[in-house]
Amino acid sequence: HTGVMGVYALLEAALEQSRARDGAFRLVQVSTDEVYGPVPEGLSVESDPIRPTSPYSAAKAAGEHLVAAYHETHGLDTVITRGANTYGPHQYPEKLIPLFVTNALDDQQLPMYGDGMQRRDWLFVADHADGIGVALDRGESGAAYNVCGDGIERPNRAVTEAILEHLGKPWSLVRTVPDRPGHDRRYALDGSRLKALGWTPGTTFEEGIAATIDWYAGNRDWWEPIKSGDWHDYYKQQYAWRLEQSTEA
Repeated sequence: HTGVMGVYALLEAALEQSRARDGAFRLVQVSTDEVYGPVPEGLSVESDPIRPTSPYSAAKAAGEHLVAAYHETHGLDTVITRGANTYGPHQYPEKLIPLFVTNALDDQQLPMYGDGMQRRDWLFVADHADGIGVALDRGESGAAYNVCGDGIERPNRAVTEAILEHLGKPWSLVRTVPDRPGHDRRYALDGSRLKALGWTPGTTFEEGIAATIDWYAGNRDWWEPIKSGDWHDYYKQQYAWRLEQSTEA
């Protein structure tokens, strides 16, 4: 509903503003590398077909199609960005890095999906924001831009190892649990189009993951309330049965 009807509502509002300002209004649709679907080899470029495999990525792809249609039909000034796996402070703890960091801080089990060899390019949140800003300011109207991390693909297993090493926690906290449906094995982006506009990420993964872990360690007052109340119901539904079937990782 958010990814399709929400985008439609924003497009209608943007079109109204564009007409009121004689076209001097740009809408940036922040999308995801997941719209390309799994990429067994090579790198996804912006002209590749989008082939989403999960309901989430399908909704993001639908939003992109709406944005492109408003650009073509109504002449609305639009730009689309497709970001790599983003992480950093203030990320909601359902995501892999904040979930594993906060669980590890409390010596709780870390539920790793499958063999943990799903590969991703990791993008620090401040770099992602800067990349979107460059696309907003300098991007070609109607174009899409990949926003990459450092280009080094890291499996979830290696990310988990980095978290535990930084916190001084044992690997024994990690449990292999049944994989989630529609979990693509690999995404990989070609970032040359945005690089040509003068943007490159400024944060290495080593710098970003250390800063992120330290932020969660020092801001329990932010995430502990989130992981109480309704969180317990979500966590139980998502992971209780998986942890019951878990094995050593």
